[in-house]
Amino acid sequence: MTVPTLLRSRWAALGVLSATMLMTILDGSIVTVAMPAIQDDLGFSPASLSWTMNAYLIPLGGLLLLAGRLGDLIGRRTLFLTGNALFTAASVLAGAATSSGLLIAARFLQGVGSALASAVVLGIIVTLFTDARERATAIGVFSFTGAAGASIGSVLGGVLTDALSWHWIFFINLPIGLATILLALPALPRDRGLGLAAGADLAGALLVTSGLMLGIYTIVKVESHGWLAAHTLGLGAVSLALLAGFAVRQAGAATPLMPLRILRSRNVSGAYAVQLLTLSAMFAFQVVVALYMQQVLGYGALDTGLAMLPAAVAIGAVSLLASARLSNRFGERFVLMAGLALLIGAMAWLTTVPVDADYVTDLLPVFVLVAGGGLVLPSLTALGMSSARPDDAGVASGLFTTVQQVGMALGVAVLTTLAASRTETLRADGRDAAAALTGGYHLAFQVSAGLLVAALAVSAVVLRRPPKAPSADAAAEPSGTEASGTTVKA
Repeated sequence: MTVPTLLRSRWAALGVLSATMLMTILDGSIVTVAMPAIQDDLGFSPASLSWTMNAYLIPLGGLLLLAGRLGDLIGRRTLFLTGNALFTAASVLAGAATSSGLLIAARFLQGVGSALASAVVLGIIVTLFTDARERATAIGVFSFTGAAGASIGSVLGGVLTDALSWHWIFFINLPIGLATILLALPALPRDRGLGLAAGADLAGALLVTSGLMLGIYTIVKVESHGWLAAHTLGLGAVSLALLAGFAVRQAGAATPLMPLRILRSRNVSGAYAVQLLTLSAMFAFQVVVALYMQQVLGYGALDTGLAMLPAAVAIGAVSLLASARLSNRFGERFVLMAGLALLIGAMAWLTTVPVDADYVTDLLPVFVLVAGGGLVLPSLTALGMSSARPDDAGVASGLFTTVQQVGMALGVAVLTTLAASRTETLRADGRDAAAALTGGYHLAFQVSAGLLVAALAVSAVVLRRPPKAPSADAAAEPSGTEASGTTVKA
């Protein structure tokens, strides 16, 4: 393969990887808009309706770390294609569902497929793009797809449900999934993998998968049971015990599932902490703002999605056009802190939004400030993957994405519970429904701002500017692949 062809295939591979992440992230938000229609059609009870989301989120968050390591062992390309195929097939099954049980089962399979595919995406990217400038640009593109997927999902879900039916929010994945698989076959480099013997830690796999799945299940059920309920405390303790057992196991295992050296880097462990805090605040912000616009301002589902589009455009523009240049010039730590400062400003602004907010003067400035996410997400990704080696890039990718999923689930559970509790208190004090809801959302935004301030403090104290990655010229070998540990075939 010639050098120009190899370079073109790298960017083609990035396009395939980004398209898959767009599809899987979109699928996490597209269902929320269609849930009332699904409930009416399939007869979900109010209590069981949440499983249309939970059945997807639990395997997605629980399997990412294991999937990432499997990618290192059997080949990241193989696992990516397998996950993509499973996700696409499960989407067709979900679209054709005629009962609530069948839909929940299909959503579970979607979560498994999404975990297999998305766990190795960052691992493939960092082994393909070894030059610092190219990697920064690639990570900016990848981060853009994450922001776009969440926002497009709300709009597309409303359009498809209103124009066709809820079934099409799943059927739409069939042409996208097939196209992605067909394009991935020639675009993604073939990698041999280390072999299962290099990390076939079955006990560790059982501990971490059961611990993560149980932990995420506990978090998503907090709204039903409460934080201090025996259900929450008991299952939470079991989850923590399983994860602690996994950590002990990894320290002594001959072939660990997750080599603990990944966490020894100050920048990597610090980036995970910042990511947990930031994603807890920002994903909850997305949910709470949508609730505020619908329940207080009276927006419809489609109107809410359209109203939030400026945030996605702002994040996308900054991540695509500015983040790589700024990171190459000033370093990821500085860019991360600048982005966090903008996000803190956005949350602080939201703590004062009135009951009768005007979109242009009260909400649009927030969605402009949220452009800080376009600086934060690529910087966190670069820092979180900065010490990944070719032989453990998959597990590093899976761990990074696991922290992301846990942060999102935890943030939504904590902030929506706090908002609901505050709303009940204000209602008991005689406030009308709109004023009480707004007061509850104000508290959620205040806590979000506090989480982001904590993230900024960790960034300032813990993180350091990492050493520059080797340039493409320095990393290149005659075959074009030995430097990254990846075998590329024409």
